[in-house]
Amino acid sequence: MSILSPKKAASKQQLETKIIQSENMETKAVETKATGNEVANAFEDFMRAFESYKETNDERLAQVEQRMDADIVTTEKMARISSAMDDQKRKLDQLMVKGSRPVLGAKSSAPIDDEHRTAFDAYMRRGEEFRLRQVEQKAMSQSSDPDGGYLVPDELDQQIGRRLSDLSPIRSISSVRQVTGSVLKKPFSQNGMAVGWVGETDARPQTTNAQLVELQFPTMELYAMPAATSSLLEDSAIDIDTWIMSEIEAAFAEQEGAAFVAGDGVNKPSGFLNAPQVDDASWSWGNLGYIATGTDGGFGDDPSDRLIDVIYALKSGYRQNAKFVMNRQTQGTIRQFKDADGNYMWQPPAAPGQQAMLNGFPVVEAEDMPDISSDSMSIAFGDFERGYLVVDRQGVSVLRDPYSAKPYVLFYTTKRVGGGVQNYEALKLIKFGSS
Repeated sequence: MSILSPKKAASKQQLETKIIQSENMETKAVETKATGNEVANAFEDFMRAFESYKETNDERLAQVEQRMDADIVTTEKMARISSAMDDQKRKLDQLMVKGSRPVLGAKSSAPIDDEHRTAFDAYMRRGEEFRLRQVEQKAMSQSSDPDGGYLVPDELDQQIGRRLSDLSPIRSISSVRQVTGSVLKKPFSQNGMAVGWVGETDARPQTTNAQLVELQFPTMELYAMPAATSSLLEDSAIDIDTWIMSEIEAAFAEQEGAAFVAGDGVNKPSGFLNAPQVDDASWSWGNLGYIATGTDGGFGDDPSDRLIDVIYALKSGYRQNAKFVMNRQTQGTIRQFKDADGNYMWQPPAAPGQQAMLNGFPVVEAEDMPDISSDSMSIAFGDFERGYLVVDRQGVSVLRDPYSAKPYVLFYTTKRVGGGVQNYEALKLIKFGSS
């Protein structure tokens, strides 16, 4: 029997059905948040590991210079420290996310629609639809059909959007637009806006016509199906709004994160790695340009040159807000690189919650980026805010299902999300191949 890797198993899973045991929830009505001391201690551990990593790597490089090969003990030690750094960084990230998560027993302090929230709470806990249907009909909602689910209150919808920005790395650095329709159509000028200088009384000559292209970003349905026990729903100490948000946020972030990177556009957003790719010397609109390392499945003899090449392949206007995007394994490989002056090119975050830096540019970890392999596009660099667009259709719908998995109550939760490249000049890739 074949066993899927954890990464492939996660991406293959389309439906998250999560059974929550009521006895655990009853004894823990308020979720513990990460303390400042926990975050500070985790950050100190990470920084100590990085200092140890640098010392070990310096020792390895000295061994290479002396005898053309590193001692196996030193190499293994560095690999262990690198793995420990990854674990500590993952722990630090989890603590930061945990610290920003609202507690399960607390009510939101944001302005709310009391009528909608009260009706939604009654529907979630007891399945009472009448009041919620009246609220949505009063608001002239298009999603008041009980067969398609009911819209969550606006403040909960906004909180879900904010939490997804915290959890989904590509969403956090891209442009995000909200729409009420199913497709966002956006005109884009390939040769820029036609402008010119004139004197106060000079004639205004006719400018050349702009070459406009229409970009379309359809929204696709993303869904999750958390489950709850009757005891949980009857517990008045549990904030149902916060519960549903905490249940779906990780599932939504995982699925859309994978789609924003490599989605094929079929029933999901089109990822930036799904765009056509050409050597940057032959770049044209509609393609993403790449810089080849010259070595199949590796950086080559001088990796610093390839990183500098991709930086300056980007126009200066995009470079100001540019970021590197790669997964944790690729970042681990880059940690050992030095520039011509002997300084480490990768620098750790300056403080908890901040990003590592590579050649002066932030590094964003996206675990859905491919590992370094033959002809892989494992590193992206660019201004993602101008280069990639995430489209959210307004509204998150919930359909209560007490019948399919008795004695549990399922909540079929859906939102519509789209995405795609909106500016092919703003993003560049590094190809780990000979050409």
